[in-house]
Amino acid sequence: MTIDLKDAGRRFNQEWIFRNFSYQFSAAGKYAILGPNGSGKSTLLSVILGSLAPSEGSVTYTAAEIIPVEKIYTQLSFAAPYLDLVEEFTLQETIEFHFKFKSFYPGLSSAGLMDILGLAKSQDKALKYFSSGMKQRTKLALACCTDTPILLLDEPTSNLDVQGIGWYHELIKDFTAEKLVLVGSNQEIEYSFCENLISITDYKD
Repeated sequence: MTIDLKDAGRRFNQEWIFRNFSYQFSAAGKYAILGPNGSGKSTLLSVILGSLAPSEGSVTYTAAEIIPVEKIYTQLSFAAPYLDLVEEFTLQETIEFHFKFKSFYPGLSSAGLMDILGLAKSQDKALKYFSSGMKQRTKLALACCTDTPILLLDEPTSNLDVQGIGWYHELIKDFTAEKLVLVGSNQEIEYSFCENLISITDYKD
């Protein structure tokens, strides 16, 4: 799986968020998109996700053949602190709902995912009663434990304590060996496993 961006740019109104971005992301590479808050990391990830179209340039997804942008969601998983969960669902219902659309990582099951989360006692609790840290763990576990070749993470340790950050690194180690991983971040603790570092500020107009 590769993702090719050629001279890609995105603007809102007349302001360019980034421009002239040309890069190839290849599995099983690990890439960090770096920059201060408000610099455009999340916008670039949204363009790569296919949820935002580039204002100029192109994004091409290739596996055995080119994948149209409207189908790329089948190939990727995404977690971010601003990504909403269905607050009325219990944890068990959340897991069941997610995996109606995607497959478990090979060898994993609902019970196994619950063990990874360490939240079995809360499986019948509605997510609206979860702490922000528990919600973030749930988002990360759903994304990492899904059988997709691409994983995108934006500010993955938001709302996690020291123990949660250690748990996050175990999750990355156990479930991303063959995946193409992109991390939007300004904290080294979130992307220390990435061998490719890209500064979004290098692509300003």
